[in-house]
Amino acid sequence: MADDAPQITMDDFLKVDIRVGRVVRAEPYPEARRPAMKLWIDFGPEIGEKKTSAQVTVHYTPESIVGQQVMAVVNFPPRQIGKFMSEVLTLGFADENGAIVLAEPKSDVPLGGRLH
Repeated sequence: MADDAPQITMDDFLKVDIRVGRVVRAEPYPEARRPAMKLWIDFGPEIGEKKTSAQVTVHYTPESIVGQQVMAVVNFPPRQIGKFMSEVLTLGFADENGAIVLAEPKSDVPLGGRLH
């Protein structure tokens, strides 16, 4: 465990609703303060399609990311990112240079599936 990370309970973890979705549309977001893309992600029939802004332009293009399964927190309140309303937080890890690599399942899983 990281020294500065507070310990949480299982109940705390269960409050975070992390689901898998498929990117169905992506476009550049040149108005963002840092290089970003607008993503539309399909989380299946229970949750539907949600949009987000993601700073993933180093490893992905709009063309390469469409069709990819990604993981996102779906129970945050919407957040205004410039002129764009972000509805979910797409998850990833920083590479050695700080560029984001998206978290994704190794194999395709049903859309809307919750992280256990």
